[in-house]
Amino acid sequence: MKPTLGQRLDAQARRLAPVAITFVLVLLAAVPSHVPGLAQIMPLLALIGVYHWTAYRPDLMPARAVFAIGLFQDIVGGGPLGLYTAVFLLVHGAIVSQARFFVGKGFGMLWIGFVGMSAGAALIAWFTAMVLNAVFIDPRGLVYQYLLTLGIYPILSMLFLRWHSSLATEN
Repeated sequence: MKPTLGQRLDAQARRLAPVAITFVLVLLAAVPSHVPGLAQIMPLLALIGVYHWTAYRPDLMPARAVFAIGLFQDIVGGGPLGLYTAVFLLVHGAIVSQARFFVGKGFGMLWIGFVGMSAGAALIAWFTAMVLNAVFIDPRGLVYQYLLTLGIYPILSMLFLRWHSSLATEN
């Protein structure tokens, strides 16, 4: 039986949701909080979205979407243009190239993978920002941002897993 227009729209919305949610995470991280210093240590929420969806559903997080998310992060975050575009694409490429490590693994293994992947992403971003700005950037903010990102990962990942299970059962 041919799906109705409503069913096709629902399926398309479900396929676009991971990318849309990750764009929302970029905006959420950029919302002014009026808390002194929070902007420097704000968790990299979009990195969590890119990592999670690429690991669980790479078909729903293609490289072109990762490029757009990274570019949006660069524009909204006010950092060097292309910095997070490159970082997110590197993370995406690393996950896709190592798919057999990620497929079928439990949450704990993926979190361990995120610990290493996000550390590498943070170091690349920090070093690149220093080179592009020709100034030393105190790494303490990076460490706090990294730790906050690690702490928020399980919460967001569990929410995404619930969404993922709804994608699997209703597609």
